[in-house]
Amino acid sequence: MTKFDAQPSSRLSPTRRHFLGAVVAVGVAGALPASAFAQAQAPAETQTTAATLNPGIAQAIADHFSSIKTMKGGFLQIGPRGDQMSGSFFIQRPGKMRFNYDPPSRMRVICDGNNVQVINDQTQTRNMYQLSKTPLSLLLANKIDLSADMVRDVDSKPDLTKITLGNRTVFGDSTITMIFDSKSYDLRQWTVIDPQGKTTDVIINNVKTNVAFDDSVFRIDYTR
Repeated sequence: MTKFDAQPSSRLSPTRRHFLGAVVAVGVAGALPASAFAQAQAPAETQTTAATLNPGIAQAIADHFSSIKTMKGGFLQIGPRGDQMSGSFFIQRPGKMRFNYDPPSRMRVICDGNNVQVINDQTQTRNMYQLSKTPLSLLLANKIDLSADMVRDVDSKPDLTKITLGNRTVFGDSTITMIFDSKSYDLRQWTVIDPQGKTTDVIINNVKTNVAFDDSVFRIDYTR
């Protein structure tokens, strides 16, 4: 099963919607109102021009982000209809991540460095995605390289910087917009716009970095 284009229906399943939110739920502390970050995708001409004018800022932020090798914290995910779900996340570079959704959700998302597994105990489903076919392959790399054809827009202001990424090879018809503190380069919040134009916002909180994890945190059970 491939990433975003595997389901042709105009509506995404809850499992896939959780995956779309989780694939970019990686970052450092900070929180802003969801309405301050949700935005429509800008025209391609505007995006290309902005990215060309600000390539250094985007790469400097990416370098700071990739320098953080381990982190954990809480998250709040806001769906397209305003539905909210919370949970905890764990990240270890390169390539490892876990999201545990709080009850009543029975969802977990685990990335072991090779694959991403989305587990839904309520529906008894386990969906697998190849890491290299998801945006996680970029965001969980040891070195994040933002080439010009990937950066759609860079909007830098004294307090906040927004970066929109889009690459059909990796992202399909989806885009990811991330918002950072312009001074510290810390990631604050981000939005996924899926192929149907629906947005999912993610806010990170209570983050700790440079923490140690047991290998079992990122282990996928391939026997099930």
